Amino acid sequence: MESLVDMRIAEKTVQAPIALFVYNRLPHLQKTLAALSANEEAASSLLYIFSDAPKNPADEKAVSEVRRYIRDISGFSAVHIIEREKNYGLAQSIIDGVSKVSGEHGRVVVLEDDIVVSLYFLKYMNDALAMYENDERVISVHGYQYPITAPLPATFFLKGADCWGWATWKRGWDLFEADGSVLLRELKQRKLTYAFDFDGSYPYTRMLKNQIKARNNSWAIRWYASAYLKNRFTLYPGRSLALNIGMDSTGTHCSTTDAFTGDIADSPVKVDPIEIEENAFARTQIAGFFKKTRPYLPIRIMRKVANAIQRIR
Repeated sequence: MESLVDMRIAEKTVQAPIALFVYNRLPHLQKTLAALSANEEAASSLLYIFSDAPKNPADEKAVSEVRRYIRDISGFSAVHIIEREKNYGLAQSIIDGVSKVSGEHGRVVVLEDDIVVSLYFLKYMNDALAMYENDERVISVHGYQYPITAPLPATFFLKGADCWGWATWKRGWDLFEADGSVLLRELKQRKLTYAFDFDGSYPYTRMLKNQIKARNNSWAIRWYASAYLKNRFTLYPGRSLALNIGMDSTGTHCSTTDAFTGDIADSPVKVDPIEIEENAFARTQIAGFFKKTRPYLPIRIMRKVANAIQRIR
């Protein structure tokens, strides 16, 4: 169950709606909303806030603080607050919320309460959503980029999908397969596990197996696998337009690391037409980054890092 507790309608909306998923970390959320609302496009964007219910009595106070805060949010075309009346957990909340918003509007920009975005995040998202709206080869748009030292193209494609500040269309989200067993079986049958693991540089297959065994509750590993198996591509920026500020031990099953923190874009990322194919150079650079950060792997397996790691609530 859930309840719609707040709705404010203003001017005609021309931007993609934003779905923001929140729980119990008010300081992180305040930074996320401050950065998001500073985007020029925010004033003409619908904002849907999905507030999960407390998992246990210990979280009730923090969840209540978050809910009081979001009821006074302004700076958007409209604000819709959906308060879950029972605890969904992050995966179910995102799957349900993205399905609802993309189903109603045909597209959606997705953020969690620990993602801080650039001033140019929404422009990039909306430009890319418009450019590739009718090309079914493109399943989504992503805003985060790993702190790679080599210069990357302004934008490029990788096979699969991602989870730190992203957007998609209903036609893309319709390809999401919730059953991890179905995905794993097909990866094995088609002998794709090595390639799926970024040429052995990151243990995505193991993460998918752990999701099936209920050792994690990652929606994102299933999103990545769903897109990968359908041979769909995601557009990435060469400069990061989003940062995850949640790697500070405040999230469930989280530890502290700054291995994935870099500079955030301080100028627009232009979205020009490019070939819809995987960029070999970018893939090689990201695989090298994964290998370099192997010491952080135990943390990353338990956390929402890169394409797949999600807080388990």
